[in-house]
Amino acid sequence: MKHTGRAFWIDSPGKGVIQDVTLPERGDGEVLVRTLFSGVSRGTETLVFRGGVPVSQHTAMRAPFQEGDFPGPVKYGYLNVGVVEEGPEALAGRTVFCLYPHQTRYVVPASAVTPVPDTVPAERAVLAGTVETAVNALWDAAPLVGDRIAVVGGGMVGCSVAALLARFPGVRVQLVDADPSRAEVAAALGVGFASPGDALGDCDLVVHASATEQGLARSLELLTAEGTVVELSWYGDRRVSLPLGEAFHSRRLVIRSSQVGTVSPARPNRTYADRLAVALDLLADPALDALVTGESAFQDLPDLLPKLASGQVPALCHRVRYDESD
Repeated sequence: MKHTGRAFWIDSPGKGVIQDVTLPERGDGEVLVRTLFSGVSRGTETLVFRGGVPVSQHTAMRAPFQEGDFPGPVKYGYLNVGVVEEGPEALAGRTVFCLYPHQTRYVVPASAVTPVPDTVPAERAVLAGTVETAVNALWDAAPLVGDRIAVVGGGMVGCSVAALLARFPGVRVQLVDADPSRAEVAAALGVGFASPGDALGDCDLVVHASATEQGLARSLELLTAEGTVVELSWYGDRRVSLPLGEAFHSRRLVIRSSQVGTVSPARPNRTYADRLAVALDLLADPALDALVTGESAFQDLPDLLPKLASGQVPALCHRVRYDESD
């Protein structure tokens, strides 16, 4: 029996369409998944939507089940939660997370899906990919008990990092963002909040996720001597200028990159599957619901993405809802 579905494609920069697809026959060791929810990671996906991926990064930026090529037509996305309709007995009927684009049904290897723990609602599980990024960042950053920490940039990734840091004993954590509405999210996550001008200094560690050169410069200013900035921002095709001539060298400051595409070398014995399983376990915390700031139906995606890209619809993670009839 041939199965069909519908998928969201970026037809060209700034233009999205929904297309019918015929699914391949499911083979041994594969699963047929019906999507329940997907998530739009506003930073990365809107950059892809506007065609801002540099040519030099086309390979590095490919999503696991991407079809097409940048700048388009391309089917892109990586936050998908669904139910296994057909597959091995151990997975049949299970709710699973997969790094798959926005599509109503799909066939993938069974190894590509991760069962969602019973303690995690499917609606919240769309955050798994972003919380996984935060897990990797903290493996890279290696915060210590009692550290003074700032997270500069209250987007989806920054808020995920702040949420995990709130669990560390004895740390001072402050979410720093120019948008005062992020104070409400910070409170829900159990961390402090400040505007860039009012942020507390003398930080041992700053995690930067604002994707602005002003945010990165401010991150350096907030450090104590020999402190470290862990850079999580993805700038796409934009150049960034930094004030590295002032006290950068005399204070022996460090800027370190972190990116989810590789498991942190600080955890050489962990796999991608291990890291994702950690993220899903952490999603049992209902405080993380604060990271989902909107929801729309799947058929509304072509109208939604331009609004997310322009900022007309503000969002951390925007959840996409699928009906069984989709």
